[in-house]
Amino acid sequence: MPVPCVLIVDDQRDIVRLLHATMDTLGHDLNVIEAPSGEEALLEASHRKIDLLIADYRLPGISGLELVKKISVLNPDIKVILITGMADKKVRDEMIAAGAFAFFDKPIPLADFLDAVERCLDLTRTIFPPEDGSADPTQHKTLSELLSGYRKEIGAEAIILLSDRGRVLVRAGAFHDSSLEVSLLSTLIAIFNISQKVARIVHQEMPSNLHIYEGGDQDLIMLPVDAAHALVIAGEKIAQPNRIIEKMDTLRTLKDGIIKVLRSIGVAPSQLDIITPIIYPKAEDAVEPEAGADDLDNLLTHTTKEKLKSDEVDSFWNAALEKQNIVQTDPDRLSYEQARQLGLTPDEEDK
Repeated sequence: MPVPCVLIVDDQRDIVRLLHATMDTLGHDLNVIEAPSGEEALLEASHRKIDLLIADYRLPGISGLELVKKISVLNPDIKVILITGMADKKVRDEMIAAGAFAFFDKPIPLADFLDAVERCLDLTRTIFPPEDGSADPTQHKTLSELLSGYRKEIGAEAIILLSDRGRVLVRAGAFHDSSLEVSLLSTLIAIFNISQKVARIVHQEMPSNLHIYEGGDQDLIMLPVDAAHALVIAGEKIAQPNRIIEKMDTLRTLKDGIIKVLRSIGVAPSQLDIITPIIYPKAEDAVEPEAGADDLDNLLTHTTKEKLKSDEVDSFWNAALEKQNIVQTDPDRLSYEQARQLGLTPDEEDK
């Protein structure tokens, strides 16, 4: 199989180096060529077949869009990723019309960029694997058919089943713009996991919250299937209040259907019917918390631990005073007898 050829075109040398070095981390065998202008890029394309063009929207001389048109004549099957420093809807529409597979605003989200490169070149996806192959293929097909049927009924462009670890288990359809799929889904699953913590705190037996994002390129709805899986639904105007109310029974039926299939193929419902109690550690078992995703939990544990330590110190000194039968008449002074009892006076033999 021939090694895919990637051409990076940008007059900013640091951007070119960053993208080149980032692609090297993928571990795929790629032939990466660099060019500082559209004219030099055309010269490179005249000498070899280019599989993927990565170009800045604004280039000195020939613009990025003009370069795409000219280089497509030489390489009709070329895939294109465009980069821009302008977050303008008109610019995005122009890049879509030019046939860009993906486009990114600066600063470039590198995880999404690498995922787009792998998808453009049909490489094994390492950044965001498309699905979990652990399930029975026949049942997996049943899940796909289930999502496909409901996608049409709901009028959505895409329905995706995610695990609580951010893996795409099954998908039907595609996002309007898949450029930022990695960032979008990873952020949504983070929100889902936080909502599960809230559900446990309020002792909610079955997660039932909806996360709704109306407007933008397309509407988004995320709803939990159980404590370990979530559905993400994307489409035009599907998050309008009247449509959500109209489709609530449909969403519940879809959710129940997915749970039924997951259980039939032996996928554990995880915390589906389990409320995890919060158990505070004993002082002797407490471990110094580390900073991380559970900073709030660590802060509460740390505070509890410090309070226990403080109480223990007070108890120790009170017990010591009682044992020595010391009566404190003046907290700022000690009598000679009190000092002697505490061992603060010289021994008699030293006199």
